[in-house]
Amino acid sequence: MDGKKILFVSSELVPYLPENEVSLMSYETPKMVNSNGGQIRIFMPRYGNINERRHQLHEVIRLSGMNLVINDMDMPLIIKVASIPKERIQVYFIDNEEYFKRKATFADENGTLFPDNDERAIFFAKGIVETVKKLNWSPDIIHVHGWMASLVPLYLKKYYADEPLFSESKVVTSVYSKGFEEELNPDIVKKIEFDGISSDAIPTLAKPDYNNLLKVAVDYSDAVILASEEISEDLSTHITSLQKPVLPYVPFHEFEEAYANFYNTEVLK
Repeated sequence: MDGKKILFVSSELVPYLPENEVSLMSYETPKMVNSNGGQIRIFMPRYGNINERRHQLHEVIRLSGMNLVINDMDMPLIIKVASIPKERIQVYFIDNEEYFKRKATFADENGTLFPDNDERAIFFAKGIVETVKKLNWSPDIIHVHGWMASLVPLYLKKYYADEPLFSESKVVTSVYSKGFEEELNPDIVKKIEFDGISSDAIPTLAKPDYNNLLKVAVDYSDAVILASEEISEDLSTHITSLQKPVLPYVPFHEFEEAYANFYNTEVLK
C-alpha cells in the first residue's frame, strides 16, 4: 500500500460511535493501510450523539462555509476534524445543524428511521466530494462502508463524472448484513433527480429499502467486499450478476492481508 491514497467513507466509526461490524472495520481498515505506508483520509457524519468535547472535534474554517443544494434548499456545510488517539489518524466530520444536530444516528428513541435520512445521505455524499475537492487530494481508492454512505458511488460516477480529481479513482463498497427494516422516504428518487441523475440510473430505489440502497452502491462501484459472513440472498445474487471483482468474506483475524491483496491485485490492476 506504500504511497497509495485511500479515501474511507463510513456511516459509523469507533471510537466515536459504539462498536459493531461497520464501525470496527471502518476503523481497522484505514489503520491497516496507514501502518502499511498508505495515505488515508476518513470521513463520517457528525451525529449529535458524538461527544465533541471528549473527542476534541473542532471546526475547520477553511473547509466550511459552502452551501450544498439538497432538493432545491441551500444547506450549509460544516467540516470538523479530530484525531484518533495513539494512531496518528485524522477523521473529517460532515456536519449540518438541520441534519446532524439531533442526539441520535439513524432513528428516534422508538427505533423509527428519521424521515430525512434520504436527504442526510445525499448531503453526506456531496459534502465529502466537495471537501476532498477543496483539499485537492486525488485518491487512488474510495472505500465505502455503511448504508448512510451508499450514495457516494452513484454521485461520484454520475453527478461528479467530469471531475478530474476522481478520474482515476476506483470505488470499493463493503457490504454488511447490518441494515434497517423500514424504507427511506419514497421521494429519494425525485431528490436525486433534482441533481440531474435520471431515475433510470436508480431503478431499485423505487423501493428504497436497505438491500436496494446497497444495490445502488455496488452498481456504481468498481469492486465489492463482502464484509459480513451472512449477506441476504437477494443482495448476494445481485452482486454476483454484476461480474465485478468481489472479495468473499474473510474472518477478522485474516482481513489485513486479504484486503491489501484485493486492493493491489483486483482494484488497482
